[in-house]
Amino acid sequence: MASRAVQLKEEGNKRFQEGDYKGAEELYTKAIQKDASNPFLFTNRAFSRIKLQYWEGVLNDSLKSIELLPQNMKAYYYLAQAQLALKHPNEALNSALTAYDAAIKSNSSSAGNISSLVLRAKKEKWERSERERIARSNELLTELEEGLNTKKEEEIRGLEEQVATGEIGPAQAEEERQYAEESWRNKIETLRSAFAAADPDQSTHREVPDYLIDDITFAVMHDPVVTKTGHSYERSAILEHLKRSPTDPLTREPLVIDDLRPNLALREACAEFLEKNGWAVDW
Repeated sequence: MASRAVQLKEEGNKRFQEGDYKGAEELYTKAIQKDASNPFLFTNRAFSRIKLQYWEGVLNDSLKSIELLPQNMKAYYYLAQAQLALKHPNEALNSALTAYDAAIKSNSSSAGNISSLVLRAKKEKWERSERERIARSNELLTELEEGLNTKKEEEIRGLEEQVATGEIGPAQAEEERQYAEESWRNKIETLRSAFAAADPDQSTHREVPDYLIDDITFAVMHDPVVTKTGHSYERSAILEHLKRSPTDPLTREPLVIDDLRPNLALREACAEFLEKNGWAVDW
């Protein structure tokens, strides 16, 4: 049974590499039927379902994989993506942070991507709290935002239906989904700006303090580390840099991983800033 499951998984991997995500999912399902004790079969199927945007399936597969292998970085990474897609940013943030910690401990090359997901989850969490704040202070703006969000969700559902009927492929659907997300997000930001301009007391100047910005990625840090000379960098960014060059990016002095220490005070400052200013993720 187990050997046949391995064969089916390898066939599924080949289909996946060819871009046949539906075929890969079906083969991974057959492999799971032969060996439901292998956690990696569930993460493989979850990844194919991410490509197909079958988010409930991704969530279920990820949870099952974690049940079989609790310290499963990929499963938590996929779980966070599904939770974000299903509008559960708080849970997504917890899952993404768990994946990130596992990636750092294992020195995984995925740490950078997972770090970006952590920031995205923080932004989604902020946007939810921001919508709740706006709902309390301005019912009209809330109604308009809800209308825009409804139209956005209808457009995305339309893409999912087109994938299901074969009118468009998963790759095209994902590209159009990202474009739709960005387009509707810009519309909502424009709407908020218009209301803020109409109410100067609610308008604030948006600026990110320089000390919160990573000098490698130029993004707000979420897990800063400090060198022996006092420079702070985003952990995943400096680890990737050190794989290429054992030097400090700013001073060019010799630098190795053992020279890095968590900058807990800065980490707390970054977390506090993002909690109140989720827009800064896209700064």
